[in-house]
Amino acid sequence: MSETHQKDPLHGMTLETIVVKLQEKYGWDGLAGMIDINCFKNDPSVKSALKFLRRTPWARKQVEDLYVKSKLS
Repeated sequence: MSETHQKDPLHGMTLETIVVKLQEKYGWDGLAGMIDINCFKNDPSVKSALKFLRRTPWARKQVEDLYVKSKLS
């Protein structure tokens, strides 16, 4: 295993897993309070969040950073 993979806390994690774990810990309201994006505010679902995050790199980065800070892995 390369050293890069050992240092990357997101290695092997799917975006879906990240969103599900964050939602379980904080709930949609909590996520909406921490990251100001509509997919967490208006009729939230994992499917709608994934669709938005896959098309929006800045939002995906915020979600991934929150996941890393939350130490849910």
